[in-house]
Amino acid sequence: MADHIKIRRAAGKWTVRSGGAVLGESTNALELTEGDYPPVIYFPREDIAMAFLDRSDHSTHCRWKGDASYYSIVTRSTTHENAAWSYEDPFEAVAEIKGHLAFYPSDAVTVEEI
Repeated sequence: MADHIKIRRAAGKWTVRSGGAVLGESTNALELTEGDYPPVIYFPREDIAMAFLDRSDHSTHCRWKGDASYYSIVTRSTTHENAAWSYEDPFEAVAEIKGHLAFYPSDAVTVEEI
């Protein structure tokens, strides 16, 4: 694994919310730290209400983690484009994040420990 990436189990219980809806809660989330970037919480897919997410055509490539697929959050009132991402087939060095989703915190999306 790249020396600048660390993955560990996120302590406590984590939640992600959007548009007044709880998209997921987990006590099995992972915390990924990469260099100087803020830590990112990755939720196990089974702890997320996938009915709120639509896979988009957007994708990116990280030389350390692989190809990321993106999801839009669809609520009653709006769609938040490409608000979540997942490494469906990450590089072996970060294989722990396979089957997990991360969310961009914003005014519309809250990721927090509860």
